[in-house]
Order: sequence, then structure tokens, then C-alpha cells
Amino acid sequence: MVFAPQLRVPGPTPLPDRVIRAASQPLINHRGPEFSEMFGTVNRLLSEMLFTSGHILLIPGSGTYGLEAAVANLMSPGDTGLFCTNGYFGERWVSIAQAYGVNVIHLDIPWGEVVTADDISTALAHHPEITTVFVTHNETSTGITNPLEDIARVVTEHDRILAVDSVSGAGALPVHVDELGIDVLVTASQKGWMAPPGLAMLAVSERALAASKKSKSPKWTFDFERFISSGAKGMTPTTPPLSVYYALAEGLAMMAEEGIEHVWGRHNKVATMIRTGVLSMGLKLFAPEGFRSNAVTAVRSPAPDADALSLLLTDLREKYGLILAGGQGEQIGKIFRIGHLGYIDEQDVYGILGALECALFDHGYLSRIGFAVPAAQTTSQAWVFGQELVTADR
Repeated sequence: MVFAPQLRVPGPTPLPDRVIRAASQPLINHRGPEFSEMFGTVNRLLSEMLFTSGHILLIPGSGTYGLEAAVANLMSPGDTGLFCTNGYFGERWVSIAQAYGVNVIHLDIPWGEVVTADDISTALAHHPEITTVFVTHNETSTGITNPLEDIARVVTEHDRILAVDSVSGAGALPVHVDELGIDVLVTASQKGWMAPPGLAMLAVSERALAASKKSKSPKWTFDFERFISSGAKGMTPTTPPLSVYYALAEGLAMMAEEGIEHVWGRHNKVATMIRTGVLSMGLKLFAPEGFRSNAVTAVRSPAPDADALSLLLTDLREKYGLILAGGQGEQIGKIFRIGHLGYIDEQDVYGILGALECALFDHGYLSRIGFAVPAAQTTSQAWVFGQELVTADR
């Protein structure tokens, strides 16, 4: 039997038909009034959904471009930054900082554990020379959501600049940038925003802009001031990826129609259904209870080795049309990841769980099937909007 393919990696994500049609529109003059109007709409909607009155910057490229822009603008060579890591993408930020000559204080938390406010408070107490704290909100590689509110509170108490990688978090998970005192938040179009890859999206505070003006790191393409100056004229400093702008504008319009709180609630519900279904198969989750992401679920592999897991994921793709992600870094061959962010609802969950259960049975990792979808259905039927079931992760 041939199944319609489901792309369920943690980004890029499936696109609604409305977004696909929008992206296929003819190109326009990126220095003309039509683009200026779209640019203003995109900036306004992002500001509203990130709950910020700060600057919105859209940098052509992947989320990593946003991470590099944060380092280049907030730090000078020799400055000291605290980089909090518990996964692959936190470590990527460390590598970027080292390339810029930053003095890195590395708060290295084991993968599968959580970065806590106490960890950061202790590090700041021991290293008063730290000017800026860099932390990952939603660690895509492990399916862990770090406690951003607690972390932001501690950084604020210590009066340090806070930069947050929410590439796979914002849009799918609640983020109130101004309320939390976040100085730079980085996200990206291809994750929770129902758009293709091509734009790193940043929310930048006035304090971050002041730091950028003092930064001696080499920058031109990533210069915050350049983007803000062009944005005031309703344009970008370089040629923008117009088709991605079309798509993002439509994705944001759909999210506005749904309501951002409802978008967050939908992700909460879908994630709980996924976790319930996975646990009903007897599989184990990688992230600790209470910190499991509503954007991506990391599952400990039942396969005996990396080759066996690779074969399982290949059969999932070729036989059942379900595309999942493997592990990254030290978790290659040990976990697989289910992306459930962006354009997804409970009907998609049933397809994901059904295909996964069948493939696991084919490979001898389950002795019987038929539990995952009913477990997820029970969760869905008992769902109270805005509240995660107490028993969902047990």
C-alpha cells in the first residue's frame, strides 16, 4: 500500500495549501510599495505573536544565521559570555562564539537533562565578568524545553543581557519577549511559523541595539543597525527571499485567524497525544517529565544499534510514507525524533502513530499493535483546552 508522505521532522515542516499558493505568486519589486506593505504586515504580526514592542529583524538564511547575528552584535572579541547547553544546537552557539573570539564560559549540562535557573545563577556568581547569557529555549536535538521564565528571571536579577535560541520554540510555544526581558530572541520561518526555510527572525531590544553599536566584532550582513535603518523605510538592506516572505505572510495570517493562544493550545494537545501514543507502545521518552517539548518528541530507540535504527527509519519512509528524524551529535543511533510543530492537528497524529506502530511491529520491536491510536484518541476526547492532562506523561 502506498501512503501519502508525511514530513514529520522538527523542521522544515509541512505547509498548508494556502501557504504553498502564496509562495508561488509572481515576484515583485522589493523596493516598491507592494513589498513595503507586506514587510510591515509581517513585522506587525510577528511583534504581536512574540509580545514585543522591540525591533523585528528578518535575516535571509536559516536559524543559525540568527544565532551568529546575535553573537556578532552582542559580543566583541575577548568579551565573556555564558553559553548554556544541553544539546546539539546549544553547542553550535558555542562554536559560533568561539569563531568570533568570545571568551566562552560553558555551562555544559548533560544531554537529556535541563538547564536550570540555579545553574545559571551559580555560574553568574562565579564569573562576574559575564556580560551576556545565551540559552536555548527549545532544544530541537533532545526534545527538551528549558524553563525559560525561571531562567529569564535570574538573568534579569543579575542585570545581564539575555539572548535566547527559540528557533524551534517560538510560534509553537508561549514566548512573551518583553515580559521576560529577552534582549535577543532568534526563531526561523521553517519551524512553528508554517513557512519554508529562508528567514531567520529576531526580536531585538533597545539594550541589545546599544550593545550592537559598541560591538567590535566584524559584521556587515548581520549588522542590527543596518536592518533597523532599512526597516524604517519598509525594506531590507539586501534582496529578500520574496517567495518566503509571501509564504510567511500567509502563515502568519492563518495563525492570526486561529489566535496565537489557540495555536499554543493546539501544539500542547497534539504533543500530549503523541507522547501518550508513544508511551502506550512501551517506548521511552528521552526528555524528563515536565520539560517535554510541545514541538518535538525525542524517543529512545528500541533498535539494538544505529544501523538497525537507520533501517527502521528507512522502512518508515519507504513503506509507510512517514519521515522522522534521527538523533544528532552524541545521540545518533540512540534516539529518533517526531516533529509536531507548525501545520499539524490530531488527525495527523493518528497517521504518525499508526505508521510508527506498524513499522515497529514489522521489525519485531512490538509483539502486537493497535494501542497507540486509541490511547491518543482517549487523550483527545478527554482534553480540556489549555490544560495538559495530569496523566498524559505517565
